[in-house]
Formats: sequence, structure tokens, C-alpha cells
Amino acid sequence: MLELKSLHKDAIPSALAKAERYRLLHEPWQSESICEDVLRVDPDNQTALVTLLLALTDQFGQALKVQEAKTVIARLRDEYERAYYSGIVAERRAHALLHQARHGSGSAIHDWLREAMDWYEKAEAMRPPANDDALLRWNTCARLLMRNPQLQPGGRERHEPIMSE
Repeated sequence: MLELKSLHKDAIPSALAKAERYRLLHEPWQSESICEDVLRVDPDNQTALVTLLLALTDQFGQALKVQEAKTVIARLRDEYERAYYSGIVAERRAHALLHQARHGSGSAIHDWLREAMDWYEKAEAMRPPANDDALLRWNTCARLLMRNPQLQPGGRERHEPIMSE
């Protein structure tokens, strides 16, 4: 079995900058790995947790990492950030489904977007001064629903389309 090498604490800022660059280069798995290395050394590093969360959501189209992302959210200290990033998870799940264009996914997409909007409203209610990020994200979700009338509510439970091989 391989043993992972440990990052030096002084290298954390540089490692986090690399993790962000890998996200921008559309290599979220590299970013995820770097964040995991940082978190092994500094388990409560909030920047690493947010970057990890975003790297996981970047992979929603290729892999279902929703539960992993929700686990990371629980580790965030700030209540506003937990609400805001819960919205991000739901919104990005909706976008991943939208881009897969699977038959019968309209109600799941709608439900994920509405969940995101609910989280953004919670975040908006406790946002820091001059921070309208949650409001901007809410408006994005609302516009997506308005521009796609085929996205209609589903039943009480969220049913995702069946992913066949």
C-alpha cells in the first residue's frame, strides 16, 4: 500500500493557489487532491474546505459527488457559508443534469434549482454587509427557470433520471 506524503504547513498558501488554478484549468480532481493534502495537515482550513467543495461540484457532470460535497459543507464554521454553499451544491447539481439532457430530468432540475433558491434566501437573510452573492445566485436560478418553461416541479420526492450505461 502506498503511503501519502505530508505537505509542510508553510506550503499551504502555495498549494491552495495551485488548487484554484487547477479548478480554472478544468482539472477539479487535481484541485480535490491538493485540498485533501492541505486538510490532512490543517483539518479546519476553511479556504481548503471551500475549494474542495467547489472542486467536488465541478465534477457533478462526470461523477455523483453530492454527498461528499454535503459532508464538506458541514465542516464550514460560518452559518452564512453553509447556507450559501448548500445553494451552490443544489444549483450545480441542477446544471449538471441540464447539460446531460436526460429524458425525464426536467422535474429533478426544477427541484434542485428551487432547493438552491431556498438556500440562497437563507444565506441572503444573514449575509455580511455589501455581500449580494446569494441574491445574484438566486436571480440566476430564477432566470434559468423562467427561460426553460419545460422545467416543472416534480412530486414530493426528487426523482433523478435513470443513468444507464
